Amino acid sequence: MTSASPTLGILGGGQLAQMLALAALPLGVQVVVLEPDPQAPARLCAEHIRAPYTDPAGLSRLAACDAVTLEFENVPVEALAALEGRVPVRPGGTLLARSKHRVREKEALRAAGARTAPFVPVEQGTDLEGALEQVGGRGILKTSELGYDGKGQARVSGAAELRQAWEALGRVPCVLEGLVPFEREVSLAVARNVAGEVAFGPLVENTHRAGILRTCVSPSGAPEGTGDRAREVAHAVAGAWGLEGLLTLEFFQLPGGELLVNEVAPRVHNSGHLTQDGGGVSQFEAQVRAVLGWPLSDWAPLHPTAMVNVVGTVDGRGPDWTAVDALPGARRHLYHKAPRPGRKLGHVNLVAPDVGTLRDRLVRLEALIP
Repeated sequence: MTSASPTLGILGGGQLAQMLALAALPLGVQVVVLEPDPQAPARLCAEHIRAPYTDPAGLSRLAACDAVTLEFENVPVEALAALEGRVPVRPGGTLLARSKHRVREKEALRAAGARTAPFVPVEQGTDLEGALEQVGGRGILKTSELGYDGKGQARVSGAAELRQAWEALGRVPCVLEGLVPFEREVSLAVARNVAGEVAFGPLVENTHRAGILRTCVSPSGAPEGTGDRAREVAHAVAGAWGLEGLLTLEFFQLPGGELLVNEVAPRVHNSGHLTQDGGGVSQFEAQVRAVLGWPLSDWAPLHPTAMVNVVGTVDGRGPDWTAVDALPGARRHLYHKAPRPGRKLGHVNLVAPDVGTLRDRLVRLEALIP
């Protein structure tokens, strides 16, 4: 440990910062978050500096911490530049700049030896000509920056659709990704500390609804050996990128078992929330440990575990909490956020003694959550 009572600074104060703080507290670590939102979820369990991310006084408070991390990648690069040389920032600005820009991210993934879907950068209108043919005739146009949870993207299958999508996205820099025939989506997190020690989270199988993560299951249903291949890719990326902290990789698993990296997040990830329950270390504790330079070990639930996201609905309907709480193995985690359609409001983790029981309970749980 860096001190008798370490302090961890976090850029961002949303639900990920809240859960990072909740994991840090039992370790004797105090948490400070810099977040402009007065209703930031992390305010309930951490010191909350209500100020812009580039606020000099707020950044000075973070600079007084033992280390600083981030809960999302859309932090202004100016904020990290202001902290450089004053306090360890993990992951650092170079890695953040790479992971927040989809084209740079994919180029860096390939340079590290990872495979991705075919892609073409679209910086201006002339880049649209022949782009679809280069990625196989059908694809997804995504903004290079800022898009998440299905926002900032559109499926296209013709030249006219492609141009319309680019216009609708505001003619901003984009990447056109080819559609790939994947069997399942899986994710895996890797943590690496300043000493170069590496540890991994579980291989998690993910399903989406309306572009937003709906369910996660561990262990995944991927073929034998998939987890080992995912670790090899994650280890290579973590080393090539000089990771200090935690990184989550989302993969497409193809019918033959091959893995393509879809996206990378330089932080804890929604798909890793199930590590809070089922025994074992959580992804949040893993990030805290990696950022502070503490010893690392692999983390994964000790029992079959699943997660279902709770998302705001158009009609305002919420889960049947009485029935959810009565379901064996269910445990809710709410973020104290005002309901809004499409907004992540919480999640429910589900633990069972075996995979079959977990799958049965997951069907019941999904029926209780709109």
